[in-house]
Amino acid sequence: MSYKVKLTCLHFSLAAMALLICLTAFPQKPPQEPSPYNFDGLEQLFKQNQKTIGANFTAMIWKDGKVIYQKQGSQDFNARTQVPIGNAGNWMTAALVMTFVDEGKLSLDDKVSKYIPIFSTYMKSYITIRNCLTNTTGIRAAEDEVTKVMLRGKYATLGEQVEAYASKRDIATNPGTEFFYSNMGCDIAARVLEVITKKGFDRLMMERILRPLKMHGTTFVNDEGGAIDPTGGARSTADDYLNFLVMLLNKGQFGDKRVLSEKAVEELEKVQFADLPVKYVPKSIPRESRYALGAWVLDANAGQTGSMACPDLLGVTPYFDKCRKYAAVLVVGKPAEEQKNIGLSMKAIVDEAIGACQ
Repeated sequence: MSYKVKLTCLHFSLAAMALLICLTAFPQKPPQEPSPYNFDGLEQLFKQNQKTIGANFTAMIWKDGKVIYQKQGSQDFNARTQVPIGNAGNWMTAALVMTFVDEGKLSLDDKVSKYIPIFSTYMKSYITIRNCLTNTTGIRAAEDEVTKVMLRGKYATLGEQVEAYASKRDIATNPGTEFFYSNMGCDIAARVLEVITKKGFDRLMMERILRPLKMHGTTFVNDEGGAIDPTGGARSTADDYLNFLVMLLNKGQFGDKRVLSEKAVEELEKVQFADLPVKYVPKSIPRESRYALGAWVLDANAGQTGSMACPDLLGVTPYFDKCRKYAAVLVVGKPAEEQKNIGLSMKAIVDEAIGACQ
């Protein structure tokens, strides 16, 4: 054998040895186990609605301690892509309030005026924290979303904005007598938390909800200045919001951390003021739905909540199903009213794939 051939063989042997060492040092992940559920219907749903939702979307389903389905429309938009989530942030704000209820620092039936004295005037002294989280304050709401955005831009702080709700907005009806979906109530409840703690809402959310749930891609910070927005100003990711849903599905527990008591989660899930006349509901919400605290109960049988959701027209639909024991989220990076039923259509398909209640 020539020297050249021997040298070539030596190089090959060294390369093979190096590859073997690398494979030993960095073992390859085992292939992902096939899902026991058939989600072909989801693939068809996203394909049929490609024009509406575009390529920037992510869908995730969690069950039995793991993600059992994940789909993204493009490489540039994944489960960690941060997007505005609009009113889907209301659910987190309600959960934050419940951490204070757990600690005995406030009651849902406390009057707002106890913490913000200006509410004792202007015929708003009977509004409670519960009214604020259930869209039953009775304060006249803005007529459309554009007006809401314009009004929010007028104020430098949440405190200024909430005081304006007290002094400049008329009472349309007595608190707790009709349901009118708006952003005002959660803003007021969030301001109460600031008054109690003398801390900003965004800091409280970080300390009590986002950090314990490892929601590192979620923020309520207003980078453009002006009043912070507890109802529509959050930005989050599919991965993060799924953590929030898993905590609720696990009765307030996330990993080794207790974020909310079981009693607090039960209150969050309970339909509130079910028999009130409904004056306004967003188009994205099925008419048979009822409101709990910060989110919608999609089906309540014999007084028991089966599933909850908090969809927003920005393209975000987070929900969980207690009956089938799963949580899911659809995040779309293309706001459009036409998306209003896609997230809930996703739920119908997943329910059928998973089967009857467990």
